[in-house]
Amino acid sequence: MSFSSFGNKFTRHSGITQLMDDLNEGIRGGDDILMLGGGNPASIPEIEMLFKQKLTELNESGALIDALGNYDGPQGKDTFLSALAALFKDLYGWNISSKNIALTNGSQNAFFYLFNLFAGKYNDGSHKKVLFPLAPEYIGYADATLDDEVFVAAKPNIEELENGLFKYHVDFEHLEVGDDIGLMCISRPTNPTGNVVTDEELTKLDTIAKAKGIPLIIDNAYGTPFPNIIFEDVTPIWNDNIILCLSLSKLGLPGARCGIVVAKEETITALSNLSGIIALSPGSIGPELALPFIQDKSIISISENIVKPFYQQRAMNAVKLLQEQITVPGFRIHKPEGAIFLWLWFKDLPITCEALYQRLKQKGVLIVPGHYFFPGLEQEWQHTHECIRMNYSQKTEDVEKGIAIIAAEINAIYAEHNG
Repeated sequence: MSFSSFGNKFTRHSGITQLMDDLNEGIRGGDDILMLGGGNPASIPEIEMLFKQKLTELNESGALIDALGNYDGPQGKDTFLSALAALFKDLYGWNISSKNIALTNGSQNAFFYLFNLFAGKYNDGSHKKVLFPLAPEYIGYADATLDDEVFVAAKPNIEELENGLFKYHVDFEHLEVGDDIGLMCISRPTNPTGNVVTDEELTKLDTIAKAKGIPLIIDNAYGTPFPNIIFEDVTPIWNDNIILCLSLSKLGLPGARCGIVVAKEETITALSNLSGIIALSPGSIGPELALPFIQDKSIISISENIVKPFYQQRAMNAVKLLQEQITVPGFRIHKPEGAIFLWLWFKDLPITCEALYQRLKQKGVLIVPGHYFFPGLEQEWQHTHECIRMNYSQKTEDVEKGIAIIAAEINAIYAEHNG
């Protein structure tokens, strides 16, 4: 059986496919697999109770059956769009309406639409690319375009901090934004590293994008105002040159598959047309369930007072355990500033991070090797093979067991290498 060019591209092995296969394998594997690799959010009892109560209310009122039994428009649920626009207007003073927001079947769906809208082959014969101004970046971006050779990434500046931590910064001195760039994309907080670009860095990127006449996508899946898994003080920004992407997944609803895009009306119209052709409409359950929390603005207090402190405490505990148990001198952790991952850097790692992934998998621990998180980085860089991503948000006992196995394996690898 032969496939088209499209079929060959989107059926080949990819990092995101491996990640999701591992996630499914971990779920099926039960207690035998320690899931420190995937992006599944934590089970937070208070959040689950809120959603259970709301589902009961929606079921009793008939709203749940209405949502299940009817299509929304290709832009998404009207009431949800209007409520969200009002929330952003009230919080930040943004001049937006429901015409500036579209829903998609998850953020991955949104980025497939957006990358292919602004990058790839143009009718005039040009070939536009996506620039990631701060690598490493999200694993799921890597294969989300119809055309090949679409991504360009910029190496970061690395600032070594105290207490075994480090932080990535945008290297503006060497950042090149050529005429072949169709858009820039940055996540804040960043998956995989937990990095939060500063307000100053974001403002500079916005200025560069405007000067080049290209959009700046901000992937805000973990950011403020919800789910607010962000541990730094930041100022959210939006204008008609920024495409802001949010999600309900990390609030605790990954299965609802609800991505949110805030952009100028022209972009939203394009997304709606794509949605109608490819998916008819986005799913209804996530927006229906989250709508009351948007309307009464309780989603803000839920995110600030329940979600954020839960993850921040988990992150600090994981850092403490890792630093206590991994004794090699070249071990560093990216400063945890948000998201649900820790980014571990093993300087001069004697084996590749892919080999480390396989060794840990054999011992029942799933992490994600770091080299997948550098889409578009053209030059070879040893650093990409020295890092791994670890999800710290799973059950406390699983994280503790997983860290103990990771530490023992790393310590043994360096001991073997050093004789």
